[in-house]
Amino acid sequence: MISIERVYGSKSKGFRILVDRVWPRGLKKESVNANLWIKDIAPSDELRKWFGHDESKWEEFRKKYKKELKTKPQIERLREIKDLERKNKNITLLFGAKDEKHNQAVVLKEVLDSFR
Repeated sequence: MISIERVYGSKSKGFRILVDRVWPRGLKKESVNANLWIKDIAPSDELRKWFGHDESKWEEFRKKYKKELKTKPQIERLREIKDLERKNKNITLLFGAKDEKHNQAVVLKEVLDSFR
């Protein structure tokens, strides 16, 4: 099972993967308690900066990020996460965005849930 959680104040158990390209502001590595940081699964810098967490761009962001996730290097990363899910049962994708409904972890979970 894959879940998502904001890294600030996270209390999840199980295997935790930080999926932000940039380290979360104000947090030390010890306080994040992530088992893995897969920054290259995050949206490209160009897409991330274009989106800027602007909710009006959400649908277009989702489409563009899903397209990025279909590239060969990203597919390998998706397989890696699915393998970790099989081994650990519970995976939590950690993200730093304030908006818990409109961020890359939401899209990534959606893709992973349908990924074979």
